[in-house]
Amino acid sequence: MHDVIDAGTARLRPGVRLLDRLMKANAGFSVARMTPEQLERAQSTVIPDGAPASLFLGRRAPGVDVRSTTFPARHGDLPLRVYTPEAWSRTPRPVVVNFHGGGFVLGSARQQDWTCTQVAKELDAVVVAVDYRLAPTHRFPAGVEDCYDALVWTAAHAVDLGGDPTRIGVMGDSAGGNLAAVVSIMARDAGLRVGHQALIYPVADMTDAIDSDPSYVGNVRGIVLSNDDMAVFHGHYVPEDADPTDFRLSPLHAPDLSDLPPAVIVLAGLDPLHDNGVRYAQALADAGNEVRVEDFHEMPHGFLSFPYFCRGARPAVDAIVASQRAALY
Repeated sequence: MHDVIDAGTARLRPGVRLLDRLMKANAGFSVARMTPEQLERAQSTVIPDGAPASLFLGRRAPGVDVRSTTFPARHGDLPLRVYTPEAWSRTPRPVVVNFHGGGFVLGSARQQDWTCTQVAKELDAVVVAVDYRLAPTHRFPAGVEDCYDALVWTAAHAVDLGGDPTRIGVMGDSAGGNLAAVVSIMARDAGLRVGHQALIYPVADMTDAIDSDPSYVGNVRGIVLSNDDMAVFHGHYVPEDADPTDFRLSPLHAPDLSDLPPAVIVLAGLDPLHDNGVRYAQALADAGNEVRVEDFHEMPHGFLSFPYFCRGARPAVDAIVASQRAALY
């Protein structure tokens, strides 16, 4: 792994510098700067297909069909976005269930069209992305329940989706990385086999230990994600009476981390969560799991969501697909 770079003194790559300026110029990109009305509006906004959104978030990979559907979760029907390669396949494909980022408060499956279509095409897999309920209207454990229900439903309907129910992976970025890690533990405990977990700059520990992480302490520039944003996300998602060591909040504190799926953990050096992810990778390895760490030390948090600004996005997807292929084929 690369050493984390001091975000306060690092010389930013041109694309990252431009992204940082664009986001800081628009209060709508920072949850810490949003009024309640702006937050409500942001949550209800539907990202349109095509430009200009795709110029910011990345275009879909060609040759991948994208469709929307719903599934019956325990609290009602929830939207799904299903990505399927258009090329004919002789055998059922592996299935990857994806959970988007956004601090458990913002975001949607649509925002990860670029990543999901790249994985679907390059891995030759069906990708199922879930729009789980968002805080603060739906606080912990609502997101966990929705994502676990989506995994169970996908496993039961994998054949209908053109997939192989014996080859299922999970994937998520930021808050979605937390949810992917959590449902991997829940699936193991329930006897549901998950073959791989791709955790992209995940938040793995929501206890006060994060306050001592050098990457958090040194996050003075707040590129893409500020410490103030993280505090607001936490306040919206986590009830006051919740135990922060509950593994459904902090998978790092699960009583048993053994016998979990092979993992690839993607980290960003200019990210307050960098060391959080390092600690989880080490904990997984110490428990005897197969773990591969891909550390992009010049990239900010969220860089896979901005592939045209962040040159690390393409090699990060390549690394994710390579790890998925090794585990699911």
